Amino acid sequence: MSSAAPLRIFTLTALAMIAFAANSILARLALTGGEIGPWSFTAIRFISGAVCLAFIMKPTKTLRQGSWGAAFALLLYGIFFSYAYISLSAGTGALILFAAVQITMIGGGLLAGERLRILQWIGLVIAMGGLVYLMLPDIGPPSPIGAAMMTIAGLGWGVYSLMGRGKGNPTALTAGNFFRAAIICAVLTLPLLLTFPESSLASKGIILALASGILTSGLGYVIWYMALKHLTATSAGIAQLSVPILAAIGGMLFITEPFTSRFFIAMCVTLGGVALATLSPKEKARIQDTG
Repeated sequence: MSSAAPLRIFTLTALAMIAFAANSILARLALTGGEIGPWSFTAIRFISGAVCLAFIMKPTKTLRQGSWGAAFALLLYGIFFSYAYISLSAGTGALILFAAVQITMIGGGLLAGERLRILQWIGLVIAMGGLVYLMLPDIGPPSPIGAAMMTIAGLGWGVYSLMGRGKGNPTALTAGNFFRAAIICAVLTLPLLLTFPESSLASKGIILALASGILTSGLGYVIWYMALKHLTATSAGIAQLSVPILAAIGGMLFITEPFTSRFFIAMCVTLGGVALATLSPKEKARIQDTG
C-alpha cells in the first residue's frame, strides 16, 4: 500500500468533519434567525442534495443503490436535528447530539467485536472533557422535548454512519439514500405544512438550505462514506467530537463570535483527545492494513 493512503484517509475524515461543522453553522443561521421553518429547511436540504447527486450519478444507477433503512436513519437525524435546534441552546444541543452519536457508534462497534484500547478510552475522556469545558457556560436544564429530539437525531446519525461502513461506491450509496429521503420528504411536506404551518420562508433561508443540501450534506456525506470505508466504528465516532470545535471556529469566522481563552483551551484539549484516540500506533497500523 502507498504511504500516502493514511494521509488520504485523514484528509477525507477532516473534510467530512468540516462539512458537518458547516452544516451546523448553516442551520444556525437559517433556523435561529427565523429565516425558514425547520421542516422547510429539512425538505429543501434533502431534495436539493438528491438532485445534485442525481446529476453526478446516472439516475438508473441511483435507483439501485442505497437502502430505505439508511434513508430513514438519515431523515431521523435531519428532521429531529432541525426541530431540536430551535428549542435548545447551542451548547446543550451539541453535548446531547454528540453523546448520542458516541453511544450509538461506539456501542455498535463493540457489538461488532471492536474493542477500545486504553489510549482510545483516555483520548475519548479527554475529548469529551474539552467539549464539556467549552460548552459549560451555555449548558442549562434542557427542554425535555428538545433533548429527546436531539437524542433521536444523534441516534439517527450514528445508525446512518454505521450502515455506510465497508459498503460499495460511496457516491452511489449516498445518492441512493438521498433519493429515498427526498421521496419521503416530498410526500410528507404538504400534509405536514398544512397541519403545522411555518410562518417564514425567506430567500436567505432557502439559499442556506440549498447550500446545506448540495454542498455540506450531499457532497459532504459522500466524503464521509469514503472515509468510513477505512475507519472502525469507534474511531469514526470519536473523530466526530471535533465537529463542535470546528463549528465554533466557523462561528468566529462567519458569525463574528468572539475568540476566547476558554475556546482555545477547549480546542487544544478536544482535538488532542481525538488525535490520541484515533492516531495511536495500533490504529494507524489498522488503517494501513485496510488501505
